[in-house]
Amino acid sequence: MQPDEYRKMAEVEDAMWYYRALHRHVARSLTEWLITPAARVLDAGCGTGGLLRKLHQARPDWQLTGLDFYPLACALARERSGCEVVAGSIAALPFADASFAAVVSCDVVCQVADPAAALAEFFRCLQSGGIMILTMPAYQWMYSYHDREVGNLRRYSRGEVNNLLQAAGFKVVRNTYWNTLPFPLAFLRRKLFPPAAPTSDVRLYPAPLEAAFNGLMALEHGWLGFGASLPFGNSVLTVAVKP
Repeated sequence: MQPDEYRKMAEVEDAMWYYRALHRHVARSLTEWLITPAARVLDAGCGTGGLLRKLHQARPDWQLTGLDFYPLACALARERSGCEVVAGSIAALPFADASFAAVVSCDVVCQVADPAAALAEFFRCLQSGGIMILTMPAYQWMYSYHDREVGNLRRYSRGEVNNLLQAAGFKVVRNTYWNTLPFPLAFLRRKLFPPAAPTSDVRLYPAPLEAAFNGLMALEHGWLGFGASLPFGNSVLTVAVKP
């Protein structure tokens, strides 16, 4: 990811509709599946620390650790979250075997050349029965200027995510698309009407648009909260367990 993208993320992560929805989905999934009190949780590819801050507010009993490849991101994440943040690669985690009760990785495995190596590292660092929460951008045919700017090497279908996790030894217990209701707008923007100058879609939109997207995400969150799934979308959310 470009350094400017980290600065943009830090500026909007707490307010932009996408990050608010992403963090809410992850927090709900962890709360549903992680029942161990005072659990140690790793945010692998923590970016500028927005998720760490959200989780710390929701569950101060969890021991949260962040990891990111870029020193700028680590510094921003430490400042914004107050959590332990270390520099390193998700393909070679600087942690001992079975260090964590849960590992979260949001839209990061799609940025490494060998995703299987990253998932093998997550598996190694998880305790037996540990929880893996993974989000990925959906559909390779949706690859666009946005992916290039944020460092995505590719996008994935639900089936491809399942196959990667199962090959790494995980048991998939929940797998769904999300970011479904805004998907037609994303298709129009990224495939038919891209911006003239290269830039990502990471930014705050006018207040009425942010409110509208937040409303759509609330509907999706309610639906998924009942245990239902969504048949398509711009993102994939998966929960898996280390047997």
